[in-house]
Amino acid sequence: MLERYAEHHLVEWYRSRRRKPLVLRGARQVGKSTLVRQFAANSHLALAEINLERHLYLDAVFKTLDIDRITKELDAVAGLKINSKNTVLFLDEIQATPHAIQALRYFFEERPHLPVVSAGSLLEFTLSDHHFSMPVGRITYYHLGPLTFKEFLTAIAPDLVKYLSDFHLGRDIPMAAHKKLLNRQREYLFVGGMPEAVQLFVDENSLTEVAAVHGSIADTYYDDFAKYAKQKDLILLQQVFRSIPRGLGKKVKYSNIAREEPSKRVKDTVELLAKARVCHQVFHSHCTGIPLYAEINPNAYKLLFMDVGIANYFCGNDWIFLESIDNRNLVNEGGLAEQFIGQQLFNPRQAPRLTYWLREARSANAEVDYVISQGNLIVPIEVKAGKSGSLKSLQQFVFHRGTAIAVRFDLNPPSVQKVKHVIRTREGNRAVAYKLVSLPLYLVEELPRILDILRQCEKTAV
Repeated sequence: MLERYAEHHLVEWYRSRRRKPLVLRGARQVGKSTLVRQFAANSHLALAEINLERHLYLDAVFKTLDIDRITKELDAVAGLKINSKNTVLFLDEIQATPHAIQALRYFFEERPHLPVVSAGSLLEFTLSDHHFSMPVGRITYYHLGPLTFKEFLTAIAPDLVKYLSDFHLGRDIPMAAHKKLLNRQREYLFVGGMPEAVQLFVDENSLTEVAAVHGSIADTYYDDFAKYAKQKDLILLQQVFRSIPRGLGKKVKYSNIAREEPSKRVKDTVELLAKARVCHQVFHSHCTGIPLYAEINPNAYKLLFMDVGIANYFCGNDWIFLESIDNRNLVNEGGLAEQFIGQQLFNPRQAPRLTYWLREARSANAEVDYVISQGNLIVPIEVKAGKSGSLKSLQQFVFHRGTAIAVRFDLNPPSVQKVKHVIRTREGNRAVAYKLVSLPLYLVEELPRILDILRQCEKTAV
């Protein structure tokens, strides 16, 4: 049984006095149903689980919005009283009966004591064919992705997790542990975080069999597209789906995805897949203030795929190839390290929102891989191997936005250095000074905690 940190969130939700129906969002096969089952079992709750794909007639019942009638029908299907104490109602595959989504509002208003969890994939495909919206304000969301690297490590090598959880800047990680963590992180690049692939690796300790699982997962997406997409959109959906892993880390150009299709159709398809969490748009932001998302350019973005392991599968990268890449090329080339970092940066309590910074000029472009905010702090992030003087785009950002802290992810042991450098600008040479926090890739999930400590130190120093 794979441990998911999201289970703690479900416990908090269940205990909340202001509990609303919970909608688990996420791509197909990231473990939404298993998570609910584990939560119910570990919390000693009765689970009234109803897979709505197997009871399509219920859509007509939900359409009535009559909670008394709906409850009686669900009692019969589940074989128990869903209003009973210590019982959780779980509506799985909710996209199969669209009116159940609308009915969640009335569970909140008329049965507030009843814990209701729903989960579904490709919800946006369903909603695009219906004229009602999600019951905003009456439900709460949790965005579940693939297993994070730390969850992967908990399953594969739990003795190494303490080096992540206990890490503080200025405290060295033993070199033996550092090398083990790098090896496990590279394994994660290949296996990814889809639960079925991770479980196979846990059970068999074999990387060669993982690709077959990735292929099977990809096939389920093709099957889902055929079920939920309109026929005229199916070919383009599949084409965009396959193309995303080959463009990781690059600004999207619609002609590179489907040259023969109008840009508007390609754009709409990308946005639909992004809403369904199959991919994620990382928008260019001007980054002059917070929130960063308020200053995005909706026409300038990069794409992340739902999972780095599945991305490798579509790119044809097997373990022999991935194991042979030298460290510098692994970080600097191909977008895999950038995909890894982005995949770990998502906050499950909100819709995926990542930004990057782009300055296009005739003489030279500048691009920072990610820009995040922590409180009132704006932090540029580069995924790049090399000396601090080679981080030209990062230094341009620091100069133009006046940031005090920057982060670099690579494969070296962690360090903090005060950087002073001279950059060229239109007005001539200018000095930049900032604190560069260099972290190995495997520490990315600790970044929010590390930044909070740095902010507190800066506050204390003032």
